[in-house]
Amino acid sequence: MKAKQQRMMLAGLGLAAVAAAALLALSALKDQASFFYAPGDVQRQGLPLGRAVRLGGMVEDGSIKRQADGVSIHFVVGDGVARVPVSFRGIAPDLFRERSGVVAEGSFNPDGSFTATNLLAKHDEKYMPPQMAGKMHETTTLKE
Repeated sequence: MKAKQQRMMLAGLGLAAVAAAALLALSALKDQASFFYAPGDVQRQGLPLGRAVRLGGMVEDGSIKRQADGVSIHFVVGDGVARVPVSFRGIAPDLFRERSGVVAEGSFNPDGSFTATNLLAKHDEKYMPPQMAGKMHETTTLKE
């Protein structure tokens, strides 16, 4: 076998190895590619039981119930189409409140409720850290 043929064969094998690795990575990530399920998606597609998923939507007004232990929270996530009751045990983010967006990481129970292991509070595009909010309205005076 000539040197040119050996180089071509090695290049072909390298390309095949990269393609195989990419296919393996894509097949492993296909179930995790969804950013989150909305309650309406769950209603249409059924419960994705037995695996960790994300549930996203709005925390319904008046639905947050904090337990006496101080770390257990029950609330309802809705999207205008369906509602899902969620339970969470832990410290909720500061931005977590009623009528705000939330993404809950966890799993569905057979009864249709969701047990969250982590909460991610969402904010709108107008969000500004409290430290910066007051500074936006300060005006500077120019000295002549």
